Amino acid sequence: MAKIINLKKTVHDLVKEYPEVKDIMLELGFTEITKPAKLQTLGRVMTIPKGAGMMKIPMETVIKAFAEKGFEVIGADEVSAEKAESDEPVTSPVADENIRIALLKSYLVRLGRGEDLETVRAAFVENFSDVEASEIMKAEQALIKEGTPVSEVQRLCDVHSALFHGATREEQIANAERAVEESLKREQQPSWQEVRAKGKPKEAYTDKQERADQLAKVKGHPLYTFTQENNALAKLINVLKDKLDSGDVVSAELTALRDISIHYAKKGDLLYPHLKVKYDIIGPSDVMWTVDDEIRDEISSLAKDTEHTADRTERLKAVLKRAEEMIYKEQNILFPICAVNFTLEEWYGIYRDSKDYADCFNVSNEIWEEAENVAPAEKQNVDNDEIVMPGGHMTVEQITALFNTIPMEITFVDADNINRFFNEGEKVFKRPGMAIDREVFSCHPPKIEQMVRGIIDDFRNNRRDCVPVWMDKGGRTMLVRYMAVRDRDGKYLGTVELVQDMEFVKEHFNSQE
Repeated sequence: MAKIINLKKTVHDLVKEYPEVKDIMLELGFTEITKPAKLQTLGRVMTIPKGAGMMKIPMETVIKAFAEKGFEVIGADEVSAEKAESDEPVTSPVADENIRIALLKSYLVRLGRGEDLETVRAAFVENFSDVEASEIMKAEQALIKEGTPVSEVQRLCDVHSALFHGATREEQIANAERAVEESLKREQQPSWQEVRAKGKPKEAYTDKQERADQLAKVKGHPLYTFTQENNALAKLINVLKDKLDSGDVVSAELTALRDISIHYAKKGDLLYPHLKVKYDIIGPSDVMWTVDDEIRDEISSLAKDTEHTADRTERLKAVLKRAEEMIYKEQNILFPICAVNFTLEEWYGIYRDSKDYADCFNVSNEIWEEAENVAPAEKQNVDNDEIVMPGGHMTVEQITALFNTIPMEITFVDADNINRFFNEGEKVFKRPGMAIDREVFSCHPPKIEQMVRGIIDDFRNNRRDCVPVWMDKGGRTMLVRYMAVRDRDGKYLGTVELVQDMEFVKEHFNSQE
């Protein structure tokens, strides 16, 4: 009985019918579609003629290969007729998402094997008129999930960016000179606040770059600050490049460039982990984060190296190029991804957390009025036996164990001078349980009482915040610190006494001699 290959059937169905089809296709160069995972996804929508057109494999070659293996190929005339009647060439831009991701991944694989960038770019341009940043991210994630080491994807991060540079829909929108048209669009579409209030329908986010741009214009919003920092960084990079080309000294500018560590730290703490944990978007954290670290470390190394050599200059030019590429990736990939995923409440939280970071590139954190007027959301999924605090939530058991683990003797005296808490464990200065709820002064001998009263009075009246007392106790050096405990508004809540054995410090420095 003759074995028949019907070109109108999908590759998945043909391989299921004739398993040897996979080997024949592999010999022809269909490396991706023959993989088991691809057969279950891409193979269900891809036919041999479609794949041959994309891979630039002549159908005559395909038909001949199957004929040599004893197959009769049918449907070739119908496929040719369909192509002739269609206004769309074989190499027209691909619309199917699965096919697009598979093709993008194949380009990344080719780059990873060392193929020339321009050769791969030519294949990309033939099949894509544009590409979404999220598609690039999915292609990289697919490589990682299929076993490509994260380090390899990270190594090629800049090459990947170069391949797609100028072709992302996000970048094309950002660079298009159509202010009037975009203005009309904004009037017809709901604002990002309105969309967020109603939920997040998937179809509302086809304009990721525009939404990211909207957020970047909201004074004080995290994307506003990140964008301002990138603008300042871009100017600094241009100054450095001009000075390097002129052979000038760049010490001051290189010192200023080290502020990039603050910018990258904010991304690493506030954006990457949230995308990965909350939204299962692993690409930025697995790839961009490591590139950030490499750029930061190289700049730090160059700043410490004061010898002006040709090698140092070339290294500096290379790292400046990587920093420029990262600006591009942030503005056209990372920020749009965040814009369409993060909720308004999450942006509020990111804004509040960003206040803990120093200014960089002389860009100060502006006030986001809307966020300032919203109280932090209460923690969800908190057990009834947990104590909720601004920094998190813990059970009493956990808090007790934590205080007992800290290598200090801890005593808290409230604003009424009453002993309220001692941590447990062996102590140099004994703390009897019966002292709890007693006035603190009753626990000190007369010769010490006046000193304690004076310290607490200074704390209460904002004259001092901390009093360190060094002493010898049983032949060991001890540090006793009295510290004022105040709330966020500066109101005095009490005094904490911390007793720490400092012998380990002496032992450390003695061992260094």
